[in-house]
Amino acid sequence: MVTRVLLASPRGYCAGVERAVETVERALEHYGAPVYVRKQIVHNIHVVRDLEARGAIFVEEETDVPRGATVVYSAHGVAPSVHAASRNLGHDVIDATCPLVTKVHVQAKRYAAAGHTVLLIGHEGHEEVVGTMGEAPDATILVQDVAEAEALALPPDTPLAYVTQTTLSVDETAEIIGTLRRRFPAIVGPKKEDICYATSNRQWAVKDMLGEIDLLLVIGSRNSSNSNRLVDVARASGVPSHLIDDDTEIDEAWLDGIETVGITSGASAPERLVTRVCDWFRAHGVERIESHRMVDEDVTFRLPVELRRELQLAESQT
Repeated sequence: MVTRVLLASPRGYCAGVERAVETVERALEHYGAPVYVRKQIVHNIHVVRDLEARGAIFVEEETDVPRGATVVYSAHGVAPSVHAASRNLGHDVIDATCPLVTKVHVQAKRYAAAGHTVLLIGHEGHEEVVGTMGEAPDATILVQDVAEAEALALPPDTPLAYVTQTTLSVDETAEIIGTLRRRFPAIVGPKKEDICYATSNRQWAVKDMLGEIDLLLVIGSRNSSNSNRLVDVARASGVPSHLIDDDTEIDEAWLDGIETVGITSGASAPERLVTRVCDWFRAHGVERIESHRMVDEDVTFRLPVELRRELQLAESQT
C-alpha cells in the first residue's frame, strides 16, 4: 500500500564523520596497509567493513596495536590514559576525535580544574562518555536521565557544572538540564549546547516531516547513539519507527496499511545506503520518492593535524 517515500533533509554523514572516514582512507593511501584503528572509527558496520577491505585493522584497545605502528583514534574521543599508553608503545597516533567532542573534553577538564564537580549527561558505556569521563574521573558524575538527576545527593555547597554527550535527544537533554537547574540553581554549563549541530538538525528534520508520514525508517547501526535517538523522536510522537542497517532488514509486515514512509539516516550512515533503500521501494512499485524540505549543511572540519603534517611533508618532497 506504500505510495510515497519522503527523504528527510539533512540526513547522513556529518562533518565529524566525513573527517574521520577520510582520515583512515588518507592514512591507508599514505602509509599503506595495515593502519590500525582503535574502536570503530564511526558507528556504522558498512563503513567499518569497507575500511577493513582496504587494509584497516580495527582493535578494541590501543594495547592491541603493535609497538611503533600507526593507530587512528575514532571520532568518539579517548581518555588521556589512552594517549599515555600509546606514547609508551611508540605509536604513530592520528587523533580523529570529532572537534565537537574535543570541545566537551576541554570544558570538562576546565570545570574540574576550577574545582567543580562535573555532571556528565550521557549514556553509560558509550565510547564518547568513557573518553570524556577520563578527563577528570574523580570529579565527574554520570547522569543518564531525569530520574538520576532527581536522585543526586550532593552537599548543598558543592560547586557544580554540567556537560553533555554530543549525540543525545535534544528534548530529553533539555529536560535533564532543566531538572539540574531547578535542583541546583548555581550550576554552570556551556554557553552553547553540547549536542552537535548534526544530531540536532537530523532530529528537527524528522520532527518536521512526522505530520506527513505513517512510518519512519532510520538507516543506521545498532550502536549508533544519534541514529537511535531519531527512532525515539518519531516514536515519542506516535509514529512507528525502525532502525535498519540497510535494505535487507526491511520487514514487509511493517508496511501493512502504510501509505507514506519517511526515510532518514544517522550521522555515520553513508548516502549509498539511502539509495539502496530507495531502490528497494522502487522495486516494490513505489514511484513517488521525494525530498522533504531540502536543507544544506556547510560545516567542514580539517583533517587531524598529525596527518596534515605528514601529507604536506610528502608533498614537499615530491
